[in-house]
Amino acid sequence: MPLNIRFLGFRMPRLAKSKEVTLDSIPKMSGASSSSSALSRAPAYHPAVREITLAESDAAADSLALAFADDDVAMYFVRMIQTEGWTNEERWNMHVRVMRSIVTAHCLKGLVLTIGPNYDCVALWMPPGANMDDKLTMFESSMWQMNRKLSSEGHYRFQKEFLPLLHKTKGEVLGSLDNDSWYLVYIGTKPDSRGKGYAKQLIEYVTRQADDEGRVCYLESSNEVNPKFYRKLGFETEKMIHLTRGPKPVELEIMVRKPLQRDSSTKKTSTKCGQTTKTP
Repeated sequence: MPLNIRFLGFRMPRLAKSKEVTLDSIPKMSGASSSSSALSRAPAYHPAVREITLAESDAAADSLALAFADDDVAMYFVRMIQTEGWTNEERWNMHVRVMRSIVTAHCLKGLVLTIGPNYDCVALWMPPGANMDDKLTMFESSMWQMNRKLSSEGHYRFQKEFLPLLHKTKGEVLGSLDNDSWYLVYIGTKPDSRGKGYAKQLIEYVTRQADDEGRVCYLESSNEVNPKFYRKLGFETEKMIHLTRGPKPVELEIMVRKPLQRDSSTKKTSTKCGQTTKTP
């Protein structure tokens, strides 16, 4: 998720804001969620997956903010010594602001999927060859404004540690496939909608296409519970990385899914760097 946040000297129309998510609406949770919210425990039938429009971006982001309310990575930019004077409401509003900017940017340049009656699960995908680096996207999504609202330490963590680490790691892991891959940037299910198979459907919606295209899928898991779930969908762990400016290291698990295809004998095949190997 390489982002260059810069201020531009012109104005764009502001997007209409949806109803603000408040602290009162955050369910009490124990342990980590989010990428953890991706965990689904029981298959079921659900309404169709759909792509959201730009007008829905704030509503989708507010649901994603709830899903990541306890996530160590999501809170890495708002929970620190420099924000000890902030109220819980101020920290939460900053968290929501970050999510709204990221979702808007993905609506503009990526793919935002949802499922359920009220944005119960939301997935942000960056398609092959796409990115959010251009100045217009940064401005339209208010990423530059979000960056200015962070504390100086939060700004450093986001701009100088987090983004460069993700960018470098993705390039190292995927190599020549970096710009030809599907990137699952965020996926989260609201706490009261978990266990219904929503996350599985949002992931398989894209992995089926990736298989048809012969492309890999890539993600960073910020919760120790999720990798087991992702492995069931074909992802495998490649390496671990850490954010280290907090009181304790925050770990992310890097996972890659190789494309599966069918040959004439109907056996599954796995593709790696242009080489195809049959598997039972």
